[in-house]
Parts: sequence; C-alpha cells; structure tokens
Amino acid sequence: MFKRIFLVVLDSCGVGYAEDAYKFGDEGANTLLHTIENRNYNLDVLEKLGLTVLIGKNVENTRGIYMKAKPINNAKDTLNGHYEMMGIVQETPYKTYPEGFPLELISQIQRVTGREVIGNVVASGTQIIEELGEMHMKTGSIIVYTSADSVLQIAAHTDIVPLEELYDICKKVRELTKDDKYKIARIIARPFNGKPGSFTRTTDRHDYALDPPRNVLTLLDNNKINTIAIGKIADVFNNKNISVKIKTKDNIDGMVKLIDFAKGNFTGFLFANLNDFDTLYGHRRDKDGYLKALEEFNYYLPIFLKNLKEDDLLILTADHGNDPTFKGTDHTRENVPVILYNPLFKKGKHLSDRETFADIGATILDNFNIKNDLGIGKSIFDELRSKGQEW
Repeated sequence: MFKRIFLVVLDSCGVGYAEDAYKFGDEGANTLLHTIENRNYNLDVLEKLGLTVLIGKNVENTRGIYMKAKPINNAKDTLNGHYEMMGIVQETPYKTYPEGFPLELISQIQRVTGREVIGNVVASGTQIIEELGEMHMKTGSIIVYTSADSVLQIAAHTDIVPLEELYDICKKVRELTKDDKYKIARIIARPFNGKPGSFTRTTDRHDYALDPPRNVLTLLDNNKINTIAIGKIADVFNNKNISVKIKTKDNIDGMVKLIDFAKGNFTGFLFANLNDFDTLYGHRRDKDGYLKALEEFNYYLPIFLKNLKEDDLLILTADHGNDPTFKGTDHTRENVPVILYNPLFKKGKHLSDRETFADIGATILDNFNIKNDLGIGKSIFDELRSKGQEW
C-alpha cells in the first residue's frame, strides 16, 4: 500500500502504566500526562495526530489513526522495547546486576583492557562521572557502572582514554559477556570531557549489543526491502539487516535527517530513534526539559509531514516509559502510543488497544506483502479492513 514507511520512536514517551506495572513497581506512571499536565504547552501538531487523546485529552478534528500498544516483553528497556516492535519477545530475560558485576568479571575486564576498574555500582551516568571523574583522570582507571537494565556501561574522559581505545575496550568486554554466564544485553561506551565539577558526556556514545534473533528486519532484508536506521537503531540491532546506518547528535539532528529522507526518493523502511527524551530528561527527572523536547519535536514535525508523499506512511511510537515525575531514575513500565499518518487522511480514528508492540512490525510486513511467520503480532490494517476502511 505504501512505498515508504517511516517508523519514528519517541524514546520513552509512554502513555500510561501497563497492566503488569505492579511487577515493576511502576503503578501510576504516565510519562506524557505527567509531563504536560497543569502546564502551558504547544503540542498542536501532535494533538491533531491524536497523541494526547491517548491520555484523556479531548481533541477535535484529529487527522491520525491512533491507539495504545501494550508491552509483553520481560523488561522495560530500549532493547526489549525495540525488539518487541520487530517481533522478538525472549522468554528468558537478559540478566541485571543490582549489586554490581561479579568480581570475576571485573577481574577479566582489568586483564583484557590493561586498566583498573572503579565504580561497579548501579548509578546515573551523569552522577557517577561527577563522583568518580576526577579519580579516573588521576589514575586512568575506567568507570564501570550499570542500571536497572541489562547494561554494562564504561565511562572515560576522552583526554585520558582516547575514543578509539574506549571503543576497543567495549568490544573486548562484549566478547567476555556474550555467553549465558553473564548474559548482558548491551555494553555501552560513555565518553565524556570537561574538568572536575563540569564534566559533560559527549555525543560519541556507542552501544555493543548481541545479534538479534530472526525478526521483521530479517524478513524485510530477505525480501530485498531496504531498511535505513537513524539514531541508535543500528546499535540496538547490532547492525544486522540494515542497509544504511546514520548516527545523530540529538533529536533536532534526527529530525533534520528525517526531513532530508522525506524529501528524497528512497523506497522501503526507515527506522528512527529520537533519544533525548529518555537520556537527557526522563532519567534525569527533568519535567521541564522533557516538555521542551516534545515542543521542539512538535515544531519540526510539520516540516517533515509536509514532505511526505501520498504513498508514504508515518508511524509514531515509543519503546517504554520514563516518567520524569516518578520515583528514582529508571524507565517506567508503560503502554506506548501508536499513531499512523498519511497526507491523504482526512479524519482521525481511535482504534482499540493493541495487545503487543509486535503489531507494529506485523503492520510493516503486511504493507510490503511479506508473510509474518514470526508467531507474534497482528497487522493494524486488519482492523481497518474489517471496518471497510481499507486505503
């Protein structure tokens, strides 16, 4: 039906706690609602697409097709959220390390990297470089830390550990942690610069994931449908089954690149992640910053929409929540928005909740007439067809 599909992930923009949020201690979380409630804001374009309807804000004359999707993966992180969109739900979750990593692993890291390790705690990335950055600069030791997700993050000042060395260190640690003994989903390079008291993380973050199981991207690639990855998508899927990989500096850079591709003539699937909502504002519990980022996205969105062709489809979604008003600094277990838009849409439709994020991937496969044999996900188009609303 559509020659091009743009799937844009507003990283962490959840729309209300999921049915199983009690398992994660996240009952009551609602990232979007709590970011905008009792505030003056301008999200007029997103409102017209139906986003705020999903959190109970009535909007007249919407233009999108909008609904919520429920998570069924076993975590609430980037990897599992994106995996589920693409038809992967793993029965055995990756391991987390709330008490830090085993000393055996730390010893192995020191051996293969030739550098001592400091930290080895659960921590906020900005907080730990503030606390240990000066010691790192004096000793040359690398800062290792984790979070509630299955990640091993390595922070280093670029003057002390050059970027290429930091990447090499992360590759070595990735090799150490591939098997089921440690089963860590992602190793993340976290370079920073500056001076004690004013350290700043750079935009040169790099994720080292494991190869994903067979998924929607695999099927697209097998059927010679090009996939363009913008932002951290290539990292999440370990560069597998992706035709073009493009990094971004921030959300605005991501939007500029999206607009450029909309103006172009590629055919296939474009998969983009806008990460600032999560990294810069959700984890830091910065409600003002989160709202500003949403307003910035809303500002650039009409430029992007204006360049969509009649045979293009935009899908807006999220991978989890990260309520900036909630306790702690972790992601929150939430339903996510799913919004479909095409320039020919004249009247908005509010569809029933989807039972899994995997319905997004199933819809993409349906569009390109590829059989979904992944065992999960139902095409959103099926509901529209059943109501006689086929495009």
